[in-house]
Amino acid sequence: MSLTTFRPSAPERTAKGASPERDSAAKVTVPSLLDKKLSRQPITVVTAYDYASARLVDEVGLDVILVGDSLAMVMQGHENTLAITMDEMLLYTRGVRRAVRRALLVSDMPFGSYHVDDREGVANALRFVKEAGAEAVKVEGGRERTALVRRIVDAQVPVMGHLGLTPQSVHRMGGYKVQGKTLAAIEDLRADALALEDAGCFAIVLEGVPRELAKMVTAELHIPTIGIGAGPDCDGQVLVLHDMMTMTFSPPAKFVRRYADVSTVMREALGNYKHDVETRDFPSDAESYHLSQETRDRLAALAEKAG
Repeated sequence: MSLTTFRPSAPERTAKGASPERDSAAKVTVPSLLDKKLSRQPITVVTAYDYASARLVDEVGLDVILVGDSLAMVMQGHENTLAITMDEMLLYTRGVRRAVRRALLVSDMPFGSYHVDDREGVANALRFVKEAGAEAVKVEGGRERTALVRRIVDAQVPVMGHLGLTPQSVHRMGGYKVQGKTLAAIEDLRADALALEDAGCFAIVLEGVPRELAKMVTAELHIPTIGIGAGPDCDGQVLVLHDMMTMTFSPPAKFVRRYADVSTVMREALGNYKHDVETRDFPSDAESYHLSQETRDRLAALAEKAG
């Protein structure tokens, strides 16, 4: 299949209030990601689940924002990704859409939204585009998903694949374990990757696989690979925003690099707020609204008259 298969048009968007930097930067599209692979420019991807965080990600200039089903864990407190629903994913995606001007917006299709039959999967993929403004969807699985991928792509919705440690298969895998460690598993994953590329995926996330396998698959594919726990040889990398900002409450995976400790900053700020309220230091007079002098004089005259 030629690379032209993966090049749907994507018009640029502008909006009132967008920063000049975002307005002047080129819109990231499926074709531009393919160009980055060809020119060996690393692709930057991060998850975001709300307007504020997505706006910051977009203003910084990352290539792709993924509204991941990981929000079930980091935003809703579930123990895995399986509980999130289509309606919830659409709701979060709509909030992110309002923030994004430059990045390519990809949404995870949640567990159960494409597993019953391919027709339902296509219908749900179309909902992400029509109702939430996503520009692509992500599905987990290999050769068993190729028919679905073809149908979604035929419906003009770009598809990102996901291989290796696939969180929606946590029960089948027996937990979150590194995949592709045996020769048989290596050959299976390579075959899955080639099948997804042939079916029309424009990129594939490789999660929780040995570096050597990710490097091999990246070299074999014409489409970009996006690594998470797959070593530095992929065409791009993705991290969960809450993981990299220390906003989660469990020990991080080996591959997570903590770029900031936002939770400590927030705890300190909240503690200071609690103290200031309890000591009546907040709000101060300067932080309060006041009546005009004329109105205060009238109120004083009324009070004096009433007394």
